[in-house]
Amino acid sequence: MSDSASITTGAEKPAAHDDHHGHYGVPGYDPAAWKMGMWLFLFTELLLFGAMFIVFAVYLHKYIWQFAAGSVQLDIPIGTFNTLVLLTSSMTMALAIAVLQRGKKELAIKLLDFTLGCAALFCVVKSFEWGGKFEHGIYPGSLHLAAMTLGEQIFFGLYFTMTGLHALHVIVGAGLILWCRARIKSGAVHAERITFMDNIGLYWHLVDLVWIFLFPLFYLVG
Repeated sequence: MSDSASITTGAEKPAAHDDHHGHYGVPGYDPAAWKMGMWLFLFTELLLFGAMFIVFAVYLHKYIWQFAAGSVQLDIPIGTFNTLVLLTSSMTMALAIAVLQRGKKELAIKLLDFTLGCAALFCVVKSFEWGGKFEHGIYPGSLHLAAMTLGEQIFFGLYFTMTGLHALHVIVGAGLILWCRARIKSGAVHAERITFMDNIGLYWHLVDLVWIFLFPLFYLVG
């Protein structure tokens, strides 16, 4: 009797263990560990941009008037528009996560589509803005930029480096959102298994947050 009970208990434990892993679809998958890993990754991203912000602050202190002269050559309405676009995309990303948690799969996909549209619009506007600078001879290595003061050269060097790196993060984020969209459509990501989407949302919010700092530093310092 006791042997039978022990055999039954022993058979039930592995089954319960398998059910735990099967709930997430991947053996050994731990949502808490995935979330912690994402936060650690975001911390390294903050270190990267934080170092650049420190460099900007040091040179701003040294060349404050030259940075102001460079800033007035940027288009504030365009920068403001792109800021609103990214803020809107951050809102729709958060809404997509919220509605998927309530089981509204199709609405979540539509909100992700809108977020992707905002990302594409941001990149298009930024490409036109960069194109305008190139047309005026303001780009790394140009003779026109070389004729400017050292402070202005440093300003535009940081401008192209930091906004270019940020644009790259926007493109990577859009790719991750596309991947998330595909996984929602296939059923791999849903209300009971949403950690993957949560992590992508965190990444996208970081991308938006970085721009919130970039916008006043470059566009409003003048």
